[in-house]
Amino acid sequence: MSVLRTKPIQDVIAQSTAEEGEQGRRLRRKLGPFDLMGFGVGIVIGTGIFTLTGLEARDSAGPAVIVSFAVAGVVALLAALCYAELASSVPTAGSAYTYAYATMGEVVAWIIGWDLLLEFALGAAVVARGWSGYLAELFGLPTAWFGEEGSVVNVGAIAIVALLGLVATVGIQQSARITNVLVVVKVAICVFIVAAGLFFITADNLTPFVPPTQEPPAGESGLAQPLTQVLFGLEPSVFGIAGVLSAAAVVFFAYTGFEAVANLGEETRRPGRDLPLGLLGTLGLSAVLYVGVSFVVVGMVPYTEIDRGAPIAAAFNAVGANWAGALVAIAAVAGLTSVILVQLVAIGRIGYAIARDGLIPPKIGEIHPRWGTPYRVTLLMTVLVALLAGFLPLSALADLVSIGALFAFVIVSVAVPLLRRTRPELKRPFRVPLSPVLPVVSALACVYLMLNLSVETWLRFLAWLLLGVVIYAAYGHRRNRLARR
Repeated sequence: MSVLRTKPIQDVIAQSTAEEGEQGRRLRRKLGPFDLMGFGVGIVIGTGIFTLTGLEARDSAGPAVIVSFAVAGVVALLAALCYAELASSVPTAGSAYTYAYATMGEVVAWIIGWDLLLEFALGAAVVARGWSGYLAELFGLPTAWFGEEGSVVNVGAIAIVALLGLVATVGIQQSARITNVLVVVKVAICVFIVAAGLFFITADNLTPFVPPTQEPPAGESGLAQPLTQVLFGLEPSVFGIAGVLSAAAVVFFAYTGFEAVANLGEETRRPGRDLPLGLLGTLGLSAVLYVGVSFVVVGMVPYTEIDRGAPIAAAFNAVGANWAGALVAIAAVAGLTSVILVQLVAIGRIGYAIARDGLIPPKIGEIHPRWGTPYRVTLLMTVLVALLAGFLPLSALADLVSIGALFAFVIVSVAVPLLRRTRPELKRPFRVPLSPVLPVVSALACVYLMLNLSVETWLRFLAWLLLGVVIYAAYGHRRNRLARR
């Protein structure tokens, strides 16, 4: 009954390759590399680039927010390499949760699974509210029902979550088709933004590239400080090198979600080849677009004047290119739609993997006989996300999504050398180069970015993990498959 018991790797492989699952059904293999890349880009390129660029440039990093995006992209790429090795070796619906179960023990796996549910559920809710706001701006809808300020219930956010939850429930192939169309639209418009914006860049706007260190705004709570400043007794500050790194920790939110690709391992036709292509292709394309768009934004407008709410559209308006505002709004609506859809798909697969292991009631993860999807857990989480998106102002919780993703990346990075040591004979179609050096660097980089998040973010995160431990102790510890065995 040890909380550190591990799930035999052969059981994981058997579950993912068997013709029939525990409930007599299994997920269906219908996805190829371009579908996976579509899902990856669909979830990654969204709220981060359309909102965080302005916030962090104006409040923390100045024009050097370009560097912040690059640093966050390198850390995400290191984590993606680790994901690629594990996903190609053990293609499973649970991704980080299952990797932890096979290497570090049950309680660690449960905490990671609980953490991933937090990341994707809050991420989908935050993005749904952003989608509703952009839709209101595009069509002139009443802010009382579609806006962030002054609304009691956000009808737009609830409606889009309910609609996309049904799409995610009905089938993975339908989700892939819709996602691929939306991805083509938003990538094309992002490329256009970069190309058009280059003609409006002014060199003076990029100076000073790294603004000198300043005191934070008066009245800002000490809980808003990065944890590193508290731990080392540093004076609270913004801008400077510390501001660039702090911004990197926050804009890391823009890269979160690519790990959703690893959750589709049991629905991929050739996982050994296609999963690494999907993961690394997603990160490469996203990082190039992020750095390009952030460069254009800070080059078009002085960082002190960048709009916090809609930085890209406002930047074009500031240089007289008002026609670009509508294109940006279309890209935002298309981009955020695909983000919500992929997050709901990912939540269903994580819940399915946890239920299959018995850490939550197995009936919750049952596969639909016709659709081939974990319909119960998908619908259940859709309802939860719709309620969160409709009634709670979640814009301040982007940091909580970042810390959840970084925590999962730490576990995945550590799992690579552990699994190489415990199962050296395991077939690995993709191998992380320079292991264990790169996985260790990846883990340390993720921990460092976590430490640059605020104290209040850490407190919220620890409270969520504590709730998860209580649920595990009350149910999962004694009722799961390994315990019954």
